[in-house]
Amino acid sequence: MNFDTFKQSLTTGTPPANSNIYLQSLWQDGKGNWDEAHTLIQDLTDKTAAWIHAYLHRREGDVFNANYWYTKAGKRMPGYSLEQEWEELVKGML
Repeated sequence: MNFDTFKQSLTTGTPPANSNIYLQSLWQDGKGNWDEAHTLIQDLTDKTAAWIHAYLHRREGDVFNANYWYTKAGKRMPGYSLEQEWEELVKGML
């Protein structure tokens, strides 16, 4: 699957088949389901999950919490758009 296929799947009712938990969370976020995206990722402890968690809190507008999770992910909060970060995350997970 490529990025365009993943993005097109946002017009459907379910994430693409064989999507891992990271892609499922990003898919939910892409659909505007922040709570579902957060629920899927919040209990995972690896750095990839921390990055997605950070992104989600950045989207939410909770900069303090986002910074905490970016630190856990070993990253800095980006200075570019949420849309660009979402695309970067999805492409990194594909």
